[in-house]
Amino acid sequence: MFGPTAGAAVIGLLIPLAGCGSSDGGAGDSGTLRLVAAEYGDTSATSSKAYWDKVTQSFTAANPGIKVEVQLLPWADIDREVSRMVKAGHAPDMALMGSYSDFAAQGKLYNADELLAITAEANFLQPLAEAGSVGNTLYGLPFVASSRLLFYNEGLFKQAGISAPKTWNDLKADAKALREKGVKVPYALPLGPEEAHAEALIWELSNGGGYADSSGNYSLASDQNIQTFKWVKDNLVTPGLTGPVAPSQLNRADAFAAFLRGEVGMVNGYPSLAYEARAKGISVAAVPMPVSDTLGTGEIPPTVGVADWMMAFKQNGKGPEIGKFLDFVYQDKNLSDFANRYHLLPATVTASRTPAGGGLDKNDEQFLTALRGAQLYPVNDPSWVSVSDTIKRNIGRAVEPTGDAKSVLEDIAAKANAARKKH
Repeated sequence: MFGPTAGAAVIGLLIPLAGCGSSDGGAGDSGTLRLVAAEYGDTSATSSKAYWDKVTQSFTAANPGIKVEVQLLPWADIDREVSRMVKAGHAPDMALMGSYSDFAAQGKLYNADELLAITAEANFLQPLAEAGSVGNTLYGLPFVASSRLLFYNEGLFKQAGISAPKTWNDLKADAKALREKGVKVPYALPLGPEEAHAEALIWELSNGGGYADSSGNYSLASDQNIQTFKWVKDNLVTPGLTGPVAPSQLNRADAFAAFLRGEVGMVNGYPSLAYEARAKGISVAAVPMPVSDTLGTGEIPPTVGVADWMMAFKQNGKGPEIGKFLDFVYQDKNLSDFANRYHLLPATVTASRTPAGGGLDKNDEQFLTALRGAQLYPVNDPSWVSVSDTIKRNIGRAVEPTGDAKSVLEDIAAKANAARKKH
């Protein structure tokens, strides 16, 4: 499972679905909707094609006058390609991808009020609806989501005689005990360019920091964030508790692969990691991210939540038809079918309660509970796409031997403020 909700690097797949036109082919005839969607699978066997074939055929059977053509694009390409289509005047009717706010800022999108019934709009999980809104208007319709928890290898923990950490100092002590038992990577710290912005935010939140303040302004170089990276460098990286690969060179996919080989004691992850570990016979557990020892007693910081967004473009004037299709896709059965396929969480209250197959398993329930109180990236800021890229490519420097957390974070903050002014 390969979306931003998962945060892994994607293998480049381009699988056009039956009847699909070219990427620049406009909207097709008046009875045809075009959806450009990210490919969530990594092989033809796990491709999203089977899901969209089934859903679009069922929808057209129920609505004979409306056909839906779906084009799948790799996660690595979809933001750029959809932006190109929109700029060229060939916007799709809908897109499913990791960002929406740039299009909303340009006035290109329908808002939820123009597409969905009030009951459908109210059905989105609250943190996701907030992240999908610009001002008080919902433009990014959350589709699937995930939250992040700290995974640990129960077998390695048992051998080291340790228990799940609750504070940063607990985590440090556990990491030391794992290293003494010969564990190659006591704590995997993926601050490489693939998904460093997730790992960084997990740590920042656990010290009362984060990417934005209560007013929605970037707070990337806050005192809490600087303290966070100083602590990580001094207590985990410098003592060698994060393994042989420099954190700035370690990507999430590589950290997960090492965890699934039994080489990692602890790593922050999302629901599918538990399924993959089980399949390999590795016993794992997941707990909330340990908190800073300086955080106030009883303070429970939010977990990190990540969502992917469905959006509808105004250009072709097909709001009523789009609304019908989205009502269909967001039915509990259809949304749950997609979420279950990729071990993600459905973005609606009712699908979360009663997904297809008889309910969420214990693993998914734990992540859903975390998601209900999660903090998402500031995706409703149009500058976030460029800001997140800046974070991904630079934050790892804060924990390098010659790195200085304050100067690295201040540099990132300056670039973020410049990006915001452009928007």
